[in-house]
Amino acid sequence: MNAAYEPLTPPTRWHRAQSLLGQGVAAIDTPALVIDLDAMERNLAHMAAYARAHGLRLRPHAKMHKSAELARLQMAHGAVGVCVQKTDEALALAHAGVSDITITNEVIALPKLQRLAQAVRDLPTRFGLAVDSAAGVLRLAEALQAAQVGGEGRIDVFVEVDVGHGRCGVPPGEPAVDLARLISLHPVLRFAGLQAYHGGAQHRRDPAERAQAIAEAAWAAALTRERLQAAGFAVPLITGAGTGTFTLETASHVWGELQAGSYLFMDADYARNEAAPLAPVFEHALFVKSQVMSRSARQAVCDAGHKSHAIDSGPPAVWSPPGLVFANGGDEHGLLRAAHAGHPLPALGDTVWLVPGHCDPTVNLYDVMVGVRGGLVDGKVERLIRVDARGALG
Repeated sequence: MNAAYEPLTPPTRWHRAQSLLGQGVAAIDTPALVIDLDAMERNLAHMAAYARAHGLRLRPHAKMHKSAELARLQMAHGAVGVCVQKTDEALALAHAGVSDITITNEVIALPKLQRLAQAVRDLPTRFGLAVDSAAGVLRLAEALQAAQVGGEGRIDVFVEVDVGHGRCGVPPGEPAVDLARLISLHPVLRFAGLQAYHGGAQHRRDPAERAQAIAEAAWAAALTRERLQAAGFAVPLITGAGTGTFTLETASHVWGELQAGSYLFMDADYARNEAAPLAPVFEHALFVKSQVMSRSARQAVCDAGHKSHAIDSGPPAVWSPPGLVFANGGDEHGLLRAAHAGHPLPALGDTVWLVPGHCDPTVNLYDVMVGVRGGLVDGKVERLIRVDARGALG
């Protein structure tokens, strides 16, 4: 081929974003995922202080931000490590230097267990894993043996108990004893305690409903711990809790470790919860920057459709300009309408800031998050944050 016609490799989104460093927010092309660093750091400090004040371990859910840089930041502020839901999330963060990661989910597939076993063998990261079946225990032990992982207690194993969510986990009580007994037969495994997370309680709007759900979860976790102790097993830790309920798990004195994750960014769905008494106040710190690309008398149209933000928890909220509501316009378009008759619509080219309905799957749509210092109006781009575990679904 004639060299004059050879295609040029386009710059990656990461390299293109490098030009933003030091520039004002107006330079950020749209749509873009933007972190208000000041708000995020206040959220970070509030949760770290809360955990310290209550003598609890903090293991934030990194499946929310999927970033090794942010995981290390959380650990620098006192977190003992992070947790994730997927094997490949754990491996992406481990290869990027995160030193303590628990997979709070069951892993049954042999290829995944083989990748995990090789990481246990080769990386300095401390790994943990949840199980709720004999097959899960045995396959993990076999994968470690096949990878020639020697020694004692090389991976932490948590027995997951279904404390009310109705997803994974053994029933409360005796079934956990059977799994702990099986774990104890394999010296390479360490029985680390119980995984007890009630995801369904996180978004119950009424604090009384959340309190009732966590009271039932606490009973189930405590009962299981009692049965294990009666059978001669120490229960080093009960881990769980989320951003919507962590004050309730704290008050129960059953949990020793909090897995809240969304507190760092706070999405629109969590903001719809009625605040619990004595809970720290967290701010929105994650935004989608968009721009008005079309306008009529009835509505303005921005360039952030649902390829730019997750819609499983509803549409994003319009942060700025005020007085607008967002409606789904499809893959590439968002519809902006006045919340009240007569309210003005933004003009062509105006910036619109959106708060995603659900931060976790929204982050998974982006390669890079743009960190802004000094606010969304007058701030400047201070750092770029890689989404290291984007698309890590295995």
